[in-house]
Amino acid sequence: MELQIWNQRGSLTNMKRAIEEGELTLGFIGGSITDARPRHNWPEPVIAWFVDTYPNVRIVVENAAIGATGSDLAVFRAKRDLIDRGCNLVFVDYAVNDNEVPTERRMRTREGLLRKLLEDGTRDVVLVHTFSQDMCEPMMAGEQPPSVAELEVLAEHYGIGSVWMGLYAMRQVQRGLMRWEEWLPDNLHPTSRGSLAYGESVIHYLKQELAPDKASVELREDRQLAEPMNPLHWGDAVTLPLTEVQTSGPWTIRRWPYYEWVDRVLDTAAPGARLTIPFVGRGIALGVDFGKATAEIRYRLDGGDWRNYELDRPDWNGNDGWLRLLTISDELEAGAHQLELETFLGNTANNKGTNLRLAIIGIIA
Repeated sequence: MELQIWNQRGSLTNMKRAIEEGELTLGFIGGSITDARPRHNWPEPVIAWFVDTYPNVRIVVENAAIGATGSDLAVFRAKRDLIDRGCNLVFVDYAVNDNEVPTERRMRTREGLLRKLLEDGTRDVVLVHTFSQDMCEPMMAGEQPPSVAELEVLAEHYGIGSVWMGLYAMRQVQRGLMRWEEWLPDNLHPTSRGSLAYGESVIHYLKQELAPDKASVELREDRQLAEPMNPLHWGDAVTLPLTEVQTSGPWTIRRWPYYEWVDRVLDTAAPGARLTIPFVGRGIALGVDFGKATAEIRYRLDGGDWRNYELDRPDWNGNDGWLRLLTISDELEAGAHQLELETFLGNTANNKGTNLRLAIIGIIA
């Protein structure tokens, strides 16, 4: 069976209604390939197409993508950065950034994210699949890479359309319409030319959805959220206020000026500083400002043994600046629990500090 770039499922009813009413809010969430900060990534030609096609519609853009983050962190950001901002249409890009996450974990977090976005029926969702080098071999063999295939299973279950942008761009290279180095000089991040190809594939999808013969059939309808595929999905995850944490040592809660996606952080630079977090659920994850100057941490759950959290510190990461999710567990018995955490200075070459800046306390219900 030939691989499909476009899969039209359901309809973009909420998007069409917003256009008719004169104001459309577009949401984007994903990793560095979707991140707005480079100013040339694929959302830009898509946004430009909307503005050009609908000059009398106010177009509002909420690009919540952050480089080097996955669908796990997105679960805890979806409400603040997309839902509460009134997005009518959200593009979700995690084929690449979840690529190295084990299947069971990414199926839980991806489904949780989709359920959050779809739950109230007021926004449409489109999955977009980008490309990384290790996807090349299965694609050349006519197969979907596992990360893409698993997203398509979820898309089929929830009736969500999808665009395989990476396949569209690869076919342009195969046809001689674009050189590989014009697309992906580092085999991952598109140039302006590559981003334009990604954007073209999405625009083609949107034109099909907005064709007059299809648009005339669609009416507003009450949508029932499908039953979950995975009972351990993260769809009921919530965030816990920083003020509910018990501290020991020199901690402050301070406004954090370095991320637009974070209002405040719980901050310390002292080795031996401790936190105690009571929570109700079956798991807990911590979103931290991470880098080589981040403290090593040890933790224990419900008074058990202390364990060191194994932290890798990639060479590309600076002393800070990576909003990273550290998942402690998502398989506890549902109920009341307590997490205790302590910072310490490690003895590895890449550990250069004792900072801990806690931005998100995520509770997995």
